[in-house]
Amino acid sequence: MYIDYTKVPVQAKEYQIVTGDLRDIQTSTHHTGVTNLSSFQRVLMKANGTVTAMLEAYLSEPIQVVKLSENIANMELKFPNIKLNKQEEVIARKVLLQGKISRLNFIYADSLILINNLDERFSHKLLNTNQPIGKLWSEEKVATFKEIIDTGIEPANELSNYFCIEPEENLLFRTYSVSSQGKINMIITEKFPESYF
Repeated sequence: MYIDYTKVPVQAKEYQIVTGDLRDIQTSTHHTGVTNLSSFQRVLMKANGTVTAMLEAYLSEPIQVVKLSENIANMELKFPNIKLNKQEEVIARKVLLQGKISRLNFIYADSLILINNLDERFSHKLLNTNQPIGKLWSEEKVATFKEIIDTGIEPANELSNYFCIEPEENLLFRTYSVSSQGKINMIITEKFPESYF
């Protein structure tokens, strides 16, 4: 399941609890129930590579990040099978991956980034540039391990405006953790319209 951080109001330095029960799907449907995926949709849902690089290769267009929000907060994160400290300082970030030429939004992503598990130079660039995370990983030569936690389908609802689709149209999503040097440093959910690709 994806964790809907849009429902979590983030205030700088305010203590919060964010939980994720990966067995409780609520309004989403597991990927196994999504039957009519195109080849590229299957790649986006299941590959553990960098989505920015995949989009650029598929679309023949450079991709840029449009930051919707980015806040630093103290949160308690509870996810089954993921060991985290009781309380974490995180960057709660919401972005769009947009074509630099077409100015079309292709992916919505929300992330919880564990600041204390990041290299200082990497976190500085993350906060002070509009580069996609995947490009920063490559630029900084950060070795990462990505584990897909869940995939599924859900109505676009309020995110429909970013993609010029109707609220009842579906988004496909994937949620994954990112680890480096044996520590989880990000939990990311990426969403894109079912009608794309």
